[in-house]
Amino acid sequence: MMNWDGTGGMVQTWIFGLLVLLGVIVLGVVLVKAFTGGSNTTREMGADPGRGRIILDERYARGEIDIEEYQERLRNLEGDGR
Repeated sequence: MMNWDGTGGMVQTWIFGLLVLLGVIVLGVVLVKAFTGGSNTTREMGADPGRGRIILDERYARGEIDIEEYQERLRNLEGDGR
């Protein structure tokens, strides 16, 4: 029996096949990320001191922190910690 598009289901078969292939690829990526740790979590947590300084400067420029807090956090970022 022919489907509504007259191809006997060939289009539906191709679409289903592509969806299955896409699902296998996504599953593979998820599994690889799960078993390899996913990403560089230390950089995402702000462990990059250059990025921390940029964020600190931006917060100070927006007025979110005052000069005392800025200087204290800057000392902590630079490792002085006094």
